[in-house]
This record gives sequence, structure tokens and C-alpha cells, in this order.
Amino acid sequence: MPPKLTAQPTAPAAPAVAPVSSDAAEWGRVAEDGTVEVREGEAWRAVGQYPDGTPEEALAYFARKYDDLALRAGTLETRAQGGGASAADLSKQARQLITEATDAAAVGDLVGLRTRLEDLVSSLAEATAAEAQAAKAAVDAAIAERTQIVEQAEQVAARDLGKVQWKQVTAEMTELFDRWQAHQQTGPRLPKGAAQQLWKRFRDARSTVDKARRAFFSELDDTHRAARDAKARLVERAEALAPRGVDGIPAYRNLLDEWKSAGRAGRKADDALWAKFKAAGDALYAARAEQAAADEADSAPKIEAREALLVEAKAVADEADLKRARALLTRIQRQWDEVGRIFPRDKERALDDRLRAIEQGLKSREDVDWKRNNPETKARANDMSSQLLDAIEKLEAELAAAEKSGDARAVKKAAEALEARRAWLSALGG
Repeated sequence: MPPKLTAQPTAPAAPAVAPVSSDAAEWGRVAEDGTVEVREGEAWRAVGQYPDGTPEEALAYFARKYDDLALRAGTLETRAQGGGASAADLSKQARQLITEATDAAAVGDLVGLRTRLEDLVSSLAEATAAEAQAAKAAVDAAIAERTQIVEQAEQVAARDLGKVQWKQVTAEMTELFDRWQAHQQTGPRLPKGAAQQLWKRFRDARSTVDKARRAFFSELDDTHRAARDAKARLVERAEALAPRGVDGIPAYRNLLDEWKSAGRAGRKADDALWAKFKAAGDALYAARAEQAAADEADSAPKIEAREALLVEAKAVADEADLKRARALLTRIQRQWDEVGRIFPRDKERALDDRLRAIEQGLKSREDVDWKRNNPETKARANDMSSQLLDAIEKLEAELAAAEKSGDARAVKKAAEALEARRAWLSALGG
């Protein structure tokens, strides 16, 4: 490593210098005491000391300092010509390098280097202004886009949150929050004040929705808990009906009505409780099915007995004597009842309907006979017959008179009336 250097802010009268190479000597010189100076224009400025080395080594050391500054300047110029780097960043770095090249402890064309850098800053000024304008436009657009996200969140928060579909609202707010984060990560950095104000609005809207959602689901949990407890009690009552078998079915149906009005307990709980409740009912209906099967087996001979009675009852319609027909039907009805109940009930109803048709047929015949043989009816019929006979006799005389007089119209009228009265008399059996 080179020896420690001592910087000297001002150069005294030029001391005697040792000879150095012509290239290095163009911008620097080394005094006999090791002081190194750099020429800036017409003036010389001390940049440090290198007492333990040769003048060439001292000058070369400080020349390398200059080469480093020049390399950095050249890099900035190359990047500026390439056009891919930010003009504002390049301009900032160039100004920083100008500051470093001013009073730098280096040997080289520092004035020319600073001039190059100042020219670079000037050439970047227009691009820097354009970038600043574009950056402002980008920030304005970002503020507008983020404001739109905030307004959409506030619109969601302004709804009647007691009547919304929370699955949909939650999805909307999640999507808006994802957009906010993506915009924050990929968009331009917003001014602190604007960013904080927008975030506060978004946070408040999100908090309003979250608070309402928590309240809704808390209330829903209470409702589900109440329904779950009620249905658990209904399950216990349904399972307690098992010893009653078929007789427990009416009570189970009442429990089913209570179940329907108990409300929802949550899908998972509802499914589990319903499985138990249904199993209790299935046990009761299975007992009824077993009893029905036993009753049906017991009803087989009864069905055969009633089928036989129906075959015998066909004779009721064929019996001309109504009294004997009624006696036969009465005996069959008595035997019918003695057979007893039949299962299934629809089979019993079908058999009863067939016997009822036979009963109705006999009743109709009896009604006709009653009307025909009722003394009052006969008296009315005789009175009507007498009236018709008198009317016929009178009409016959009118017809004869009309024929004798040759009155065709009177003949036709009397003949039609006479024909009608004779038909009525025939209907009365006269």
C-alpha cells in the first residue's frame, strides 16, 4: 500500500520538482518533498504527498484516481447515449461526480472532465423534464386508479349490509384488496399524504364491511345454535317413540312439523341431526310395514270370503221378487260384516264399492216399485185418468164438429190435442 497522504488545501510557491514522464507531467508534478500538484487551467493545486516513493510512482498513484473518475464519467455518457437509463438518475449521478471532481485528490484533466459532465447534465435536462412530467402523469393516473378502488369499496360498504349475500360481498372486497396490493406493488409510488388519505378511506370501508359481516355471522351462529339445540331435542323425542311402534307414528308426524319450523342449524349439523331423526321415523314406519304385511296375510281368507259373497250377490239383480231380493241382500250384508276388516284398505274399499253397486241397483228397483204401488200415487193417477178421459171425449166431439163443418184448421188443432191426451192416458196405464 502507498504511504499515508496528507492533503494540502493550497499550494505554496512551487518547489523544485523531480523530472517525470511527459504524459503525466502534462497535468501534474511532484516536488522533491513528495508533494503532488495538479494543473487546473493556469493554476496548480496540491492534491497530496507521496514522500516514500519515486515521483513517477507518486504521479501514477494520483493519475489512477483521475482515471477512476474519468471511467465513471465515460460510463454515464455511454448509458446516456444508450437511452435505456433514467435521464434524471443519470443527471443526478453526473452532478454528484462533478462535486467529486471538484478539488479531487487526482491528477488529470479535471477541468475537461467537469466540462464533459456539465455538458452531459445539460444534454439530459430536456429528457429529465420529460421524465418528470411523465412521472407526474403516472402518479396522477395511479391516484385516479387507486381512488376508483376506494370508491368501489365505499359503494360496497354503503349497501344495506343486513340484506346482502355475504359470499358475493366477501369475494368483491377480496378482489378489491388484491387490486389495491397489486397496484401498490407495481404502480408508481404515491405522495405520502395522498397515499395515506386513500388508504384510510379504503381501510374504513373494509372495516365497515368486516364489522357487519362478523355481526351477521355471529347472529347466524346464535340462530344455528338455537336450531341445533331444538332439533337435538326433537331427535331425542323421536327416538323415545320407538317402543310405541306403529302407535308412535302420529306423534312422529307432529315432531316432523316442529322440525320444519325449527329453522336451519347449519348444513353439517342439519345433515347429522336429520339422519338421526329420519332413522327414528324409519323404525316406526318399518314397524307399520311389518304390521301391514301381517294384516295383509291375515286378510287373504277374508278377501276370498267377500269375493264369494259378491258372486252370490249377483243373484240379487236377477231376483224378480223384490222382497226375496232384499232378504238375500240383507243376509249377504250381515255375512259381509262378520268377515271383518281387510288390509290393505284400498282392497277393502274396492270390494265395498262392488257390493255398494249391487245395493244401489236394488234400491233403485224398490224406489220404482214404491212409486208405482203407492196408494196416493195411484189415487192421483186415477184422478188424472178421469180428467184425460173427459178431455178426450170433448176433443172427439170437437173433431167431429170440425170435420162436419169442413174447417181444416180446427180439424188439425183438435186432432193434435186429441193425440196428446191419448198418449198421456197411455202413460198412466189407462
